Amino acid sequence: MNSLAPATGTSTALTIRIAGHEAVCDWRGVLFFPQMSLMVVSDLHLEKGAAYARRGRMLPPYDTAATLKRLATTLADYDPEIVISLGDSFHDDHGAAHMPGPFRTRLVELIGARDWHWIAGNHDPAPPPDLPGHCAQEIAIDGLIFRHEPAKGSARGEIAGHLHPGARIVRRGRSVRRACFASDGSRLIMPAFGSLTGSLNVLDRPFDGLFARERLAAYMLGRQGIYAIAGSMLR
Repeated sequence: MNSLAPATGTSTALTIRIAGHEAVCDWRGVLFFPQMSLMVVSDLHLEKGAAYARRGRMLPPYDTAATLKRLATTLADYDPEIVISLGDSFHDDHGAAHMPGPFRTRLVELIGARDWHWIAGNHDPAPPPDLPGHCAQEIAIDGLIFRHEPAKGSARGEIAGHLHPGARIVRRGRSVRRACFASDGSRLIMPAFGSLTGSLNVLDRPFDGLFARERLAAYMLGRQGIYAIAGSMLR
């Protein structure tokens, strides 16, 4: 798989509209609503490497550190008053409880005095123990609804995660696939933020019926920028 290479004038963020709300898609995989000072991140999958190790499958133990580092930069850049983590924040129920002290301390520092919300995911349905923040199954704010798994059929104003959307295009005869935001202007599905997470093609069956295909766009995350790709260009 090839990476999208940055070009002169490449945007690091794109402003779109979702159900009438202005939202900024950032190339690092966070969504920001400037009028509400609200940042959304999804599928952090913290401690995924440790979860695999507990099952006897060894992965490099650097995913949590890398994910927290990128999270810190986005929080510093946008300085949101509200943060919503859209579920699967930890890779399993043991992740929060067994997170090494330095990582836990860093996460608590990042949460700080922000209005932080943990949405329950399928990997972490229970609230993370001993961490600041509010826990909920979903949150509704000003016509938007934030949940982990997308609802079936149309759902105007929905911001969801879970599916780890990715987009594939063909450029100069070569295939390029990257994680992406997927939206038709009515709802949006977030890319996975975690450093060890993969992606699922937005044209695959789990996405059927979620978007109006004629309005579908993928906002692909490149190495240093974000690229708006019309649904008709996806493969």
